[in-house]
Amino acid sequence: MQELRDQLARPLRDLRISVIDRCNLRCTYCMPSDMFGPEHAFLPRQEWLTFEEMARLAGLFAEFGLRKIRLTGGEPLLRPRLPELLGLLPPDLEIALTTNGLGLSELAAPLRAGGLDRVTVSLDALSPDVYAAMSGGRGSAERVLRGIAAARDAGLPVKINTVIRQGVNDREILPLVEWAYGERLTLRFIEYMDVGMTNGWSMNEVVPSSEILRMLNSEWDLAPVDPASHGEVARRYAHADGRCEIGLISSITQPFCHSCTRARLSADGKLFLCLFASDGLDLRTLLRGGTDDEALRETIRGTWQRRGDRYSELRQQSATRARAEMSYLGG
Repeated sequence: MQELRDQLARPLRDLRISVIDRCNLRCTYCMPSDMFGPEHAFLPRQEWLTFEEMARLAGLFAEFGLRKIRLTGGEPLLRPRLPELLGLLPPDLEIALTTNGLGLSELAAPLRAGGLDRVTVSLDALSPDVYAAMSGGRGSAERVLRGIAAARDAGLPVKINTVIRQGVNDREILPLVEWAYGERLTLRFIEYMDVGMTNGWSMNEVVPSSEILRMLNSEWDLAPVDPASHGEVARRYAHADGRCEIGLISSITQPFCHSCTRARLSADGKLFLCLFASDGLDLRTLLRGGTDDEALRETIRGTWQRRGDRYSELRQQSATRARAEMSYLGG
């Protein structure tokens, strides 16, 4: 195994594979309904990487020190026969999945049986009205909660991700923590980010993690938790009795580009080195053009070694640059 380092000495540890660019929600921070309406052109199915192509690339990435694969989207549970992919991925890696939870009631058990190690569920509100405001009027918090219960029944460790948008769901912070505490769940609050070009991002709508922490400390006795691994993006805190852990992901106010170990593979096989990248390297054309494994290894190696991305740390200088949509490249 050869460990790769980029221009800032960051190792390659995590690969996020977007299995589909479609979603059954229209969350305002990711796929706003006015930009992703009925006429929006999603990728044709023939342009999706096959499971075998994903597995081949994952195996090559694993040779460079990869430790974890996360399946994303779009909404990954919309990809037909998704549990079949799990058995094709490198067996020694941790396999996680991020989902909006709407399909977990039906798929949690087969995903676990297929080899999924853990799941992260996006839940931006418990209130039906606030959930609707965040999700574009689609889905329901109740259905997500049923999916979370199904995942836990199937033996999957569950984390909850919540994007906080000022004036929309910031009043949900304390109710969500109370619920997570009762359920003994890990909950992470994420600052609203300027991913893509369609979500109308404004700094005025960002609730800084420091403000969230002040809110939490006014209600609970929280203690910092040491990072579990290099490149961990959340600053972690736990209740004194250990029932619940809270994470704060501060990509706007406290960027962590210097420790980013992630690469992203879009559903049509483009390799992205940053969540805020404009475009990616087309690996699908190489795969389908007959490129052998050694040439693919050299392409991956050289691409990572040339990597110098740090958008969040340089936001003021590069904020006007075009950026790929999160729903396309995987969050």
